[in-house]
Amino acid sequence: MSTITAFETLDVRFPTSLMLDGSDAMNPDPDYSAAYLRIVTDSDDGLSGHGFVFTIGRGNEVEVAAIDALASRFVGRNVEELLADMGATWKEMLHDSQLRWLGPEKGVMHMAIGAVINALWDLRAKRSGEPLWKHLAGFSPEEILDLVDLRYLSDAITRDEALEILRAARDGIGEREQELIANGYPAYTTGPGWLGYDDAKLERLAKEAVASGFAQIKLKVGADIEDDKRRLRIAREAVGPDIRIAVDANQRWDVDEAVEWMSQLAEYDLAWIEEPTSPDDILGHAEIARRLAPMPVATGEHVANRVIFKQMLQAKSLDILQMDACRVGGVNENISILLLAAKFGIPVCPHAGGVGLCETVQHLSMFDYLAVSGTKSGRMIEFADHLHEHFASPISVSSGRYWPPTAPGASSEMLQSSIAEYGYPGGSYWVANPL
Repeated sequence: MSTITAFETLDVRFPTSLMLDGSDAMNPDPDYSAAYLRIVTDSDDGLSGHGFVFTIGRGNEVEVAAIDALASRFVGRNVEELLADMGATWKEMLHDSQLRWLGPEKGVMHMAIGAVINALWDLRAKRSGEPLWKHLAGFSPEEILDLVDLRYLSDAITRDEALEILRAARDGIGEREQELIANGYPAYTTGPGWLGYDDAKLERLAKEAVASGFAQIKLKVGADIEDDKRRLRIAREAVGPDIRIAVDANQRWDVDEAVEWMSQLAEYDLAWIEEPTSPDDILGHAEIARRLAPMPVATGEHVANRVIFKQMLQAKSLDILQMDACRVGGVNENISILLLAAKFGIPVCPHAGGVGLCETVQHLSMFDYLAVSGTKSGRMIEFADHLHEHFASPISVSSGRYWPPTAPGASSEMLQSSIAEYGYPGGSYWVANPL
C-alpha cells in the first residue's frame, strides 16, 4: 500500500510573446504557461504523476491556487484505491458540493479537476508500464463507460448507446493498433499562421510545412479583413491548390460579422472557420454554420464542459469538434465528449496550440481511433512547434503525422531543468528578466 504524501504545484511561464508565437486576433501577446502539479507518493517505485492546466500568462497563479484547493484533500489518501477506480475518483472531485459551487463544472475549478485527474492517469499509466493511449484502449467497453458521467447527457446518448459504440469498436482494434504504429496519426500545423508573423515568415513557414509533409495548415484571422485577404493569398500561393488551409478567429466576431467576414474569404477554399464567435453561444454558432455552409465550422477549445458540447451537437453548431486535454475535467470528461462525437458522427480534431497540449491530447485521439470511433477519417491533431523540448517525453511528429508515444504515462511530465528556469517568479529566467 502507498499513500499520497504531497501535491507540488508550480506556476511555470514561457516568454512566447517575445517572438509573437501563439498570437491571434484576441490574444496578441501570449506567454504560454502551465499551472503544473506533481503527485508525490511514498511508493518504492519512485513514480510520480504529472498534470497541468494551460494558460497564457497573467492569472496562471489563480489556476495554481485552484489546484491547491482541490488537491490538498487527497494528501494521505491510499494511492491504489484512487487508481483502481478512476471513475469514482473523478466523480468524487466533480461532485464535491462546496467546490462545485464555484462552477459548477466550468471555470478555473473545473480545469483544476482536469489537472488532478490527468496527473493521476499519468501515474496509473506509468505504473502499468504503458503509454496512456494504449493503457486506456485496453479497458473493456464496460470499464470505459464506468469512467464517465452520463448525467445531463442521457437525452443525447444513453448508456446502452454508448456501450454499443464501444463494443462495435472492439472489432479490429488489434489491427488498428498495428496500423497506428506503422502509419501514425494525421497532423496539421498552425506554425505558419500566427497573426504577429510578418508576410515573409508566413510564406517561408508555409512552404516548410508542405515540405515537411503536412496536408493542412492554419492561419489566424479576424483583426483586419484586408490583412487576412493578403495573408491568405500569400499562403495559398505558397502551398498550392492541393494543401488545405483552415482559419481561426479565436472568438473575435458577432454572428453577422462572422458571416460577412468569412464570405469575403471563401474564395481561398478554406478547410474550416474555427471559433468564429463566443464559445458559449450555441445558437450563434448554429446560425453561422447554417449561413456559411458548406464551409465547415470548427470549435471546442474554450467549451467549458460536456453539456455545452452536447447542446452544440444537438443544435448542429459545429462540423468539427475540437476538444482540449486541459480545458474540461480531464481524461474522463473527454472520453464522454468522444462518445458524443461518435454518436453524432462528427469528426474530432483536437486543439493543441499551447504548451504541453500536443503531448497530452495525442493520447486521446489515438485512444479514440482504437476504442471509440474506430476511424481517422476527417481527423487530425493540431501541431504547434513550440516548447516540446521542456517535456520528458516530447511528441514525435514527422512526415505530417504524430507517431504514437511509447514511454509509460501521459507525456505530461516537464523537465526539472525547465521548471527551475521558467518557474514564476523565482525561476532563473524570470529573475533575470522580471516583468
